[in-house]
Parts: sequence; structure tokens; C-alpha cells
Amino acid sequence: MSAVLLQIDHIGHRGDGVAQTPDGAVYVPLTLPGETVEVERSQDRARLIAVATPSLDRIAPICRHVGACGGCSLQHWRAAPYEAWKREMVVDALARAGLEAPVAPLVPAHGKGRRRAVFHARSTGGNPRRGEDVLTVGFAGRRSHAIVAIDTCPILAPELDGALAAAWAVAQALVPLMKPLDLQVTATSTGLDMDVRGSGPLQPRMVATLAEIAGRHRLARLTRHGELVLQREPPVVTMGRARVPLPPGSFLQATELGEETLARLVGEASAGATRIADLFSGVGTFALRLAERARVAAYESSAPAVEALLKATRGITGLKPVTAEVRDLFRRPLLPLELKAFDAVVFDPPRQGAEAQAQQLAASKVPLVVGVSCDPQSFARDAAILVQGGYRLECVTPVDQFLYSAHVELVGVFRR
Repeated sequence: MSAVLLQIDHIGHRGDGVAQTPDGAVYVPLTLPGETVEVERSQDRARLIAVATPSLDRIAPICRHVGACGGCSLQHWRAAPYEAWKREMVVDALARAGLEAPVAPLVPAHGKGRRRAVFHARSTGGNPRRGEDVLTVGFAGRRSHAIVAIDTCPILAPELDGALAAAWAVAQALVPLMKPLDLQVTATSTGLDMDVRGSGPLQPRMVATLAEIAGRHRLARLTRHGELVLQREPPVVTMGRARVPLPPGSFLQATELGEETLARLVGEASAGATRIADLFSGVGTFALRLAERARVAAYESSAPAVEALLKATRGITGLKPVTAEVRDLFRRPLLPLELKAFDAVVFDPPRQGAEAQAQQLAASKVPLVVGVSCDPQSFARDAAILVQGGYRLECVTPVDQFLYSAHVELVGVFRR
């Protein structure tokens, strides 16, 4: 395959540089607009060989694994154009859906760094006694299922110190019955919480070995597919005035500052509301804070998350009444008759959005809807449904807690 020179025109929505050629767009990772680059091309993809003419916005990455690890795609870009590009992703998504609304400047929310990470472990499957078996623990490579071994990650919060060492130790113990492993580690107020997935059933001797490793690495809790292996003390996170006991492997916003920023924007948007529905509530990211001034009804498909939310409300003074219900809002969205009970609705669905719920909201008379999203495309689709139903998209605020990536969060405010 021969090398060619390409001119990078812009950054695509996945964070790769895009070169416009006579036979179509070519995507080149780790490049910037205006650069001339030498690449090996394969159809619409290319591998960067060298930057012939670098951009003035190019900076040195902070991590030595850049280029191999697929976790960060934009460490080489100066902050100002990077932030403008992330905001523009939101503007473009709204425009494609035929929507116009003021879009605020991007709010940086990386803070101390990511407080949760999923490490992947793979084994070559050879004979360990002959040195044929090689264990790799790290992150997935760029556009690849191969695992890049890492020993440090500068975008992780200090509270995750020790997480990699613990992941390596657990994976090493599981090599004899190794399947592809995912090890989710979350930093909590009481220590690291690890959930292992992919190991298959464990014999009592292996459970004892893992418990010893968890104790040695001072994990607050170690679980396998949610089943308890060892718990020194319950993993807990603070949300407003509440201390929330985390279910194993539960979802949290990626950074502490990201959660606080989204919660602040939701709280400001819903100020004055006295009866709020929190849809896709998780363990209470918004509900527990909103309950400091309003009655809240939370709806979430995960029963352990609902149980954790309700448990967090017990014994706390200063909270308005909070109810929580296990409900699959994709299959059973709240209907207009049910929505009549609320003067504000907050929804924060997974990446695929909340199309079914948006349709029911559009048919309701709820005066205020606050949408939170981690995907501008699905948000724009749902927003268009609400606007067609009579809402006005008042403003949108992009939030960046996934630093150096192509992911952007946002909060949109809709009023009748």
C-alpha cells in the first residue's frame, strides 16, 4: 500500500480528521483541520504516517498511549477550537432536525477526571507454564477489538488510583478459566467498587482467591455479574444531601463535576416547579437534589437503582417526599393522563434517546420539560417531537465531561 498526501478539511463527528477527495471523504485519526498529512489509505479510512504540515492548534498529547489506545481521540488539539467543535456538534444536530435554539458555550466538566472506567482483559490462551500465555489488561485499541495494555491513564480521577493494579491482579487470578473479561471500577466515598463480567461460574476456591485479592487491594466491594465476592464496606456516593448505596455495576455520570454541572443546570431550569417527574432517574442523580425543594416522582427500569434511590432518602431531613417506581419507559412511557400530576418533567435517557416518551410528552400539557442527553442526534430527534407537539426549545447547554473524546452531553429546556 503506497503513501499519499491528504489535506484535512475538518473534524468528523467521531473525532477523526476528514479529507475531502474526488472519490469521497477519507477519515484520518489524530489529525487536525488545515494539516497536510502523509497516510496509507484503505478506501474511506487511512492510517497516519506523518504530519507534513502541522496545524498551529496542534499540541503535545498528555498520554503516551495516544495513537494505540482508542479512549482519547483529541488530546492533540488546543482547547479553544476543540471546545468550539464540540459546541458545533450540538448546533449541527439541531439544524439537521430543523430546530433553532440558542446554544450556550460548552461547559467544561472534566474536573478531577473520570471516576469510573471499564478495563478489558484478554488472554492468548497458551500454556502459562511454558510462558505461552500472555495476559493483557487495558482499553480497546482504536477501531479495533485488540486490547492495548496500559499502566497509567491521565484522564482518570485520583480516586481511581490503584484500580489498574487491582484489575491486573483479578484478571491474573482468572487466567485459568479466562474468557474475555470486562472489569468495571467505580470510585466511591468508601473506596473502589469492582464488578467483573465474563468469567463464567466460579468455584469456591476461586471465590476465596478473589476475596483475598480484593482485601489486599483494599476494594470496598468485589462482585461478579453483580454477585457478591467480598465487601469490606458498602460503596456509597453523595448526591446533594443524600448518601446513595450503589448497586453493583450501576451507572454514574463519568465525572463528579459532570454530575454536579448537569444537576445544577437541571435545577436552575426547573426552579419554581413543585411537582417534578424524573424519568430514567437511575439512582437519583437529579431526583435527590430536586427533592430538596420539590416533590419528586422517579421512574427507572432498574429495580436495584430504584431500591438504592429510596434507601438514600430514608432518615434525611429537609427532603420533600420522593416516590420511585420500577418502569420500562421505552415500553411503558408515562401517558398524558399520568403526566397531568406534574408541573415539570426531567428526562435523561440512554444514548438511544426517549422517542416513545417524547411522543407522550408532546401530547401532554406539562408546562416545562428539561431534557438531558449524551447524544445530540437522539436528543434532536426527541426535541423535534416535542416542538411539533407545541413546545418551544428555549435553550441548550452543551457539557463536556468526556474530555478529549467525541462525546458531548447537553441540557435542553422546553416550555409550552
